[in-house]
Parts: sequence; C-alpha cells; structure tokens
Amino acid sequence: MKLLMVIVRRELASYLNAPLTYLFLSAFVTLAGILTFYPGDFYARNQADLDPFFIAHPWLYLFLLSALSMRVWAEERQSGSIELLMTLPVGDFARVTGKFLAVWCIAGLALLLTFPMVLTVNYLGTPDNGAILAGYLGSWLLAGTFLAIGSCMSAVARQQIVAFVLTVAVCLIFMGSEMAPVRDALHPWTPMWLVDGVAGLGFAQRFNTISRGLISAVDLLYFISLIVAWLSATAVVIDLNKAK
Repeated sequence: MKLLMVIVRRELASYLNAPLTYLFLSAFVTLAGILTFYPGDFYARNQADLDPFFIAHPWLYLFLLSALSMRVWAEERQSGSIELLMTLPVGDFARVTGKFLAVWCIAGLALLLTFPMVLTVNYLGTPDNGAILAGYLGSWLLAGTFLAIGSCMSAVARQQIVAFVLTVAVCLIFMGSEMAPVRDALHPWTPMWLVDGVAGLGFAQRFNTISRGLISAVDLLYFISLIVAWLSATAVVIDLNKAK
C-alpha cells in the first residue's frame, strides 16, 4: 500500500506540473457551464435540478478525458521514465492502479470545481440535493470508466495521439451501443437477445439513471466491473510489452 501511494503521489505531482492538466480543468469547467446554460436551457426549463449539467458529461469526457489519459503510459515510454517505474517492487496491476487513481483524482478535482452550479441551483430553487450528489457520484464513476479505457489504449499505443484516437473510438462504441440507430441496424439480422445484450453494454443510460438519484447496486457494479476489467487488461498489456 505504501508503494502504491508512492506511485499515486508521483503521478499527481506529474499531472499538477503539466500544462495539459490545467487546460483540461479550464476546458471542462467552461464547457460544462456553457452546455448547461445554452443548449441545456438551464433557465428556460424552470426546474431546480442539474439534469442539463449531467447530460453533457459523457460527451465532454469522450474528448477531454481521452486527451488527459493518452499520456498515462505513452508518455512514459516516450520519455524513458517507464524503466524507473518498473524498478519499483510492486506488481503490474499495482502500478496500473496507482497511475489510474492519480488521473482519477484529477477528474474528481474537475468535478469539484463545478460546485458553483450546485450553489446556483440552490439559490434559484429547492432542488433534491441527494439526487445532485448521486449525479456527481455517477459522473465520477463514468469518468473512471473513460480513464480506465484510456489507460489501456495508452498502454497499447506508442504515441499519444494514437492513444487518443483509440480511446475515442472504443468509448464511442460503448456510448453508441444502446442508441436507436445501432439497435435498428442490428435488429433485422440478429436475435433480440443479442440486440439487448449489445445495448446493455452502453453506459449512458446507466449514468443517466444514477444522475437522477436512482442508485442501484447493479449500475454501481457495472461501472466498477468495467474499471477493473480495463485496468486488468492494461496490466496484461504492460506485462506483454516487458517481454518484447
């Protein structure tokens, strides 16, 4: 555990010294506000909730977190610092987890910086703050899922831009699997159980359910399982790369 925290602190220091981190934080807070007040019609809806705010998160994460996670492993290889990391007496999964927890903390910081939205909605009305808290939890879990996928793609790719493109592509598959056009395309030539199975892979609907305050163990387990699965895949890729 001490060595794991060493990795987390090392990575956090790296992120806090990187201009990309502050660009990500600024872009997320700014774009989240713009999308909430303009396309989301925050005032025009005349409802004291943050639904327009949370609805925008998957699309913001698709590009912003893909850009943030592309450097997790690809930059280590480019700079040669991965050799130092590999000398620590911990397993590959611990290394992967430490780096993931650090970047997940940065995503959590981005969410914390949006607290003026909570103050605004409480000033304008009497919202269900329990549902808002659930929305933040769901958003953080969703961010973790994007980052776990991005971590794996960063381990696969040797260049950051390639890792970014791969992450966007994989996340789009998960986001689009439950959309009506995909279901309509699969329905004529696949059995209904397979169509429903593909739709069940998507995380947008599960996130929307949590963001409305409906927290279920199944949805929480879904996100946690995805995170663990992609981190495990990252550890496998790292181990295979060491053998090369």
